[in-house]
Amino acid sequence: MTKSLVAAAALLALAACSPRPAVKTPPPPAAAAEPAPITAPAGAYRLDRSHAALVFKLSHMGFSNYTAGFADFDAQMRFDPAKPETSTVAVTIDPRSLTLPHPPAGFQAELTGPQWLDAKQYPAITFKSTKVELTGARTARITGDLTLHGVTKPVVLEATFNGGYAGFAMDPHARIGFSAQGTFNRSDFGMAYGVPAPGTTLGVGDAVSVAIEAEFSGPPLAAAPATPG
Repeated sequence: MTKSLVAAAALLALAACSPRPAVKTPPPPAAAAEPAPITAPAGAYRLDRSHAALVFKLSHMGFSNYTAGFADFDAQMRFDPAKPETSTVAVTIDPRSLTLPHPPAGFQAELTGPQWLDAKQYPAITFKSTKVELTGARTARITGDLTLHGVTKPVVLEATFNGGYAGFAMDPHARIGFSAQGTFNRSDFGMAYGVPAPGTTLGVGDAVSVAIEAEFSGPPLAAAPATPG
């Protein structure tokens, strides 16, 4: 046996006699934290317009998702944390409050004009819920009637309840907050101008995606009991 083979055999023998490193078993995954209880009471809630945003996106020639929004909108909600599926929401949007990123001269008037929103003839966009389906502990699918450009069709929003409370000294009304997203085709509402021809992206996309962030203010704290005289 050559010296190299002897050395290799010796190394193998030493390796066989060496203690094996302990294999660490990973700890089991931590259980998901239970969501905090909802302390906000059932009742009528009104949109806190200083803590709300309504943004929409649609494809611009396939190069980007053009992003704009509306500055003037309001909403009312009936909310019941014990039976959230019975909750309702109604939204009104002023199409003339369209906000655009650095619009070229005349672009704002074009989009609120006859070829697009036609805000003079249709001065309000509305959404009224017709069904609420729970999809998780804090998520729901909201189906409602969207009236846009004089056409009413059902649209679905996927909503997440972000939390809420019953109020305290500095914010004495109950408060709840939601995020929601949805998509619809503008051509379904009579606004097909500029939709790309089939098989191309040259134009402005048909699909409009909507993102909503909203806080609602609700019933005030119960009055403190009178001190006996």
